[in-house]
Amino acid sequence: MSSVLSKTGRLRAAINLGNPVLAQRTAAGEFTGVTVALARALAEQEGLELEFIPYDGAGKVVEAAGADAWDLAFLAIDPKRATQIAFTRPYLTIEGVFVVAASSPFRSLQDIDQQGVRISVGRGAAYDLHLTRTLKHAEIVRVPTSDEALPHFLSQGLEAGAGIRQPAAAFVARNPGVRLIEEPFMEIRQAMAVPIATSGALPLVQEFLDSAISSGLVADEMRAREPK
Repeated sequence: MSSVLSKTGRLRAAINLGNPVLAQRTAAGEFTGVTVALARALAEQEGLELEFIPYDGAGKVVEAAGADAWDLAFLAIDPKRATQIAFTRPYLTIEGVFVVAASSPFRSLQDIDQQGVRISVGRGAAYDLHLTRTLKHAEIVRVPTSDEALPHFLSQGLEAGAGIRQPAAAFVARNPGVRLIEEPFMEIRQAMAVPIATSGALPLVQEFLDSAISSGLVADEMRAREPK
């Protein structure tokens, strides 16, 4: 069965495993999370076979947008990405935060944006794009994926690491020598997305997402994965 989303009868959903707030892979190799649930529900609605295309970072999903590698993705809205990707309205907002040494004097973004400060980030992540636009003095040190950013900060003795609040808080809990700067440096608006070449499918995706939000699907999936 074909759809405006896919003429082949198969929906290829890009899943960013670099953001564990939204998607995870179990020890058995199965995908779980809110983005996985949304992809499944949309494929079922459209009568399409579903194929998950896993990526270990959002930047890699974006890089593949023009290569006909996926039909549907779940990404943070960013103006730089909008040249290649069409976004729905956001379905979830998460926060970008800094991790610093427990003994660090830094308490805010203003403290961190100084000459000589090195910040580890995942290449191409939404917070990398944001910090690239907004930092005036601090140096950005990019690693291949978001999962590597905070370990790199710690192992290399950098002044700060950037990440998403929930996994950053978990990292701090595992490493007593570091702490969070509680004030977020950005709000990350998560949306569903299609390649710009198939932006005609966006109204269908937006209508589906509106229904998924109003039905409680998004809230239920997020609540199911909150720490107990």
